[in-house]
Amino acid sequence: MIDCKDNKTNCTDIDELLNYLELDRNQVNYSEAVHQKFPIRVPFSFIDRMEKNNPQDPLLLQVLPQENELNSSKHYAYDPLNESGFIDRYGLIQKYQARLLMMPTSACGIHCRYCFRRYFPYQEQAINKQNLANQIAQIANNTAIKEVILSGGDPLTLNNKKLSEILNRLEELAHIKYLRIHTRQLIVEPNRIDPELILLFSNLQKPLSIVFHSNHANELNQTVEQKLKQLKLENIQLLNQSVLLKGVNDSVTTLVNLSERLIQCGVLPYYLHQLDKVIGTEHFEVSDTKAIELLEELKKKLPGYLVPKLVKEVPGEAYKKGL
Repeated sequence: MIDCKDNKTNCTDIDELLNYLELDRNQVNYSEAVHQKFPIRVPFSFIDRMEKNNPQDPLLLQVLPQENELNSSKHYAYDPLNESGFIDRYGLIQKYQARLLMMPTSACGIHCRYCFRRYFPYQEQAINKQNLANQIAQIANNTAIKEVILSGGDPLTLNNKKLSEILNRLEELAHIKYLRIHTRQLIVEPNRIDPELILLFSNLQKPLSIVFHSNHANELNQTVEQKLKQLKLENIQLLNQSVLLKGVNDSVTTLVNLSERLIQCGVLPYYLHQLDKVIGTEHFEVSDTKAIELLEELKKKLPGYLVPKLVKEVPGEAYKKGL
């Protein structure tokens, strides 16, 4: 285990990260310019799952600022899903019928290099007590909405008190039939699942789904498994969505291992996303042709319920498109 300096939980220093992994900057194609634009942030608990002296470790590649991020073609954009066109004056996002996104925080416990919201104007959508009240009022007035999704940022970087306030307010709205939380925090910081959080979730009257974000079986260590199984005992629907990433999980063996490890943890594979083409991520792209080939091989090797749905999000479409 890493001896966390000054009781820190997150690493924000590239040399501290590389020293622990017994690597140097020249081995990993590190870019200081990229780091300045989008700084490194990774929990020490996640670093502990990386293989030392391996510059191609699949977990490391997801968080490492590399020179490759300086290369982007005309097909890549700052807002690849055109989310700015769906934001209302209070910061709610509704891209699909009958469901909408709340983004109660801009914070993430980890900075993933392929993040499609890395350029999102969070500062213009700042959440404060009054704005939250406005959002709840907006949702209350829109009775066509059946599901509210907490996204971000990562909503589980919020403390339990703040999270409880939001969920309880949504519970009061009769037309909201179910709730969903999208999070990577519970994967990278599994100790975030504490007794108070479990009690909060178990006391909800509306059905709750938690959609995790794990891309590789190595992310799902024993601690993660134990914590996820605690949630499973509360009859919460646990799903996972992954992003298909070149050099990280673009092989049949890796994807099979991920699905099998997820079900061991009580989580059902849900979506396998094609990359959202945000500037700085082109080196992660896997072609649609290869993605479809991978999916066909997965179908041969896994029972149907362990094969995630391969999807691509197209701006302006009414739902995610299957491939």
